[in-house]
Amino acid sequence: MSDVQDILEIPKDFVKDGTQFLTRCTKPDQREFIQISKAVGVGFLVMGAIGYLIKLIHIPVNNILVGAA
Repeated sequence: MSDVQDILEIPKDFVKDGTQFLTRCTKPDQREFIQISKAVGVGFLVMGAIGYLIKLIHIPVNNILVGAA
């Protein structure tokens, strides 16, 4: 009987933890939102630049390898 209670207790604990998490969450103020948006924007730019540089290097190397064959 305790096995059934243990199995039923897992979803109850999950719901309890979820409601505690949601009650602690707060909406960011405008300054915090702008700071997060800037950080995300810089991250997009950096990742895009890295991808562009990798593609820029990959094209000539690929042409050398394929052209030699």
